Amino acid sequence: MSKSQAPREPDPKMLELLVCPLTHGPLVYDRDACELVSKKAKLAFPIREGVPIMLVDDARKLDK
Repeated sequence: MSKSQAPREPDPKMLELLVCPLTHGPLVYDRDACELVSKKAKLAFPIREGVPIMLVDDARKLDK
């Protein structure tokens, strides 16, 4: 994958400010999956083109 095709990384300062929209708890950045994970809500929020999609309806449910 060339640099122009690589997924854009979210701004680290922005990630520090974000919380889960459901629980208002902390989020963990999963670089490999390109998601923000709320362990408490058991949801993973996608990051598209460097922009976190913080909609519960768009989040992936986690089994754990």
